[in-house]
Amino acid sequence: MKEQFAIARGVQDEQTALQVWITDGAGNVGTGEACGIPYRGETPATMLAQIEEVRPEIDQGLTRPALLDLLPAGGARFALDSALWDMAAKRDGLDPFEVAGVKARPVVIDITVGIRPVPAYEATARAHAAYPVLKLKVDARDPLACIASARRGAPTSRFIVDPNQSWTIDMVTALGPDLARLGVVLLEQPIPLGDEAGLDGLNLAVPLCADELVDTIADLDKAEGRFQYVNIKLDKCGGLTAGLAFAQVAKARGFGLMVGCMAGSSLAMAPAMVLAQHCEFVDLDGPLLHTTDHEHGFVYNDGLVERPHSPMLWG
Repeated sequence: MKEQFAIARGVQDEQTALQVWITDGAGNVGTGEACGIPYRGETPATMLAQIEEVRPEIDQGLTRPALLDLLPAGGARFALDSALWDMAAKRDGLDPFEVAGVKARPVVIDITVGIRPVPAYEATARAHAAYPVLKLKVDARDPLACIASARRGAPTSRFIVDPNQSWTIDMVTALGPDLARLGVVLLEQPIPLGDEAGLDGLNLAVPLCADELVDTIADLDKAEGRFQYVNIKLDKCGGLTAGLAFAQVAKARGFGLMVGCMAGSSLAMAPAMVLAQHCEFVDLDGPLLHTTDHEHGFVYNDGLVERPHSPMLWG
């Protein structure tokens, strides 16, 4: 990482990932990447073990629909699903965006500011003040001071605030009006898993987005009536194939959509860009947090990003 990346759940200074290559034997090679879900116990080693278990099915010519039944949601399925999308694009000349029924439009992405001393929020926000959206990581220690500091540095940016489950229900209700005053447009997973029933009947000043609470379509019931948005991460739901279905169902049930990431490289962001065409909030800034990226990766221009022009990355 360019700096130690601190959130309420811990600190990291590197991001490990699994990369997968798959070939059809005729020279067409697809590739995919997944970081997995660390707080669910996923690592490159556990994801690799899952893939090795289904190697016979892969060798027999695995399809994306079959993969949904073969592996559970998670990073291993994401990496394989991405590689299958990529291989099909190279083999059949099918653009994943066209297959998904969307145009590859540039999207506005946020950039994430990790937890740091209160005065440092202002300096970091000022360095990224050209971004229309900043995502601020906070915990339960004086979050309003952190957000106010960032507001001084970036007076016109919209803010997403992500406490990563570190707040209580009482904090959410008490801080809501001040969050709205400070230009917070979305509050992401503020409370611990299991506390969501405490949101029943509340009329909050800032909309809530479910993240850790909702991995797949099956989890939407837990968020209904409590959260207004869901954060769809391909590492969580198990790939673009599942993610597109998830977005369709969530939207039909009245949820707004956010697409997020697990801080992977541009290779992990590429399939998520297809899903991003359906989303109001786009949190695909993983490559911005690292010292290196793929040679043919994404180019970020103060929060505006479009798919890479080179076909060498993915799709």
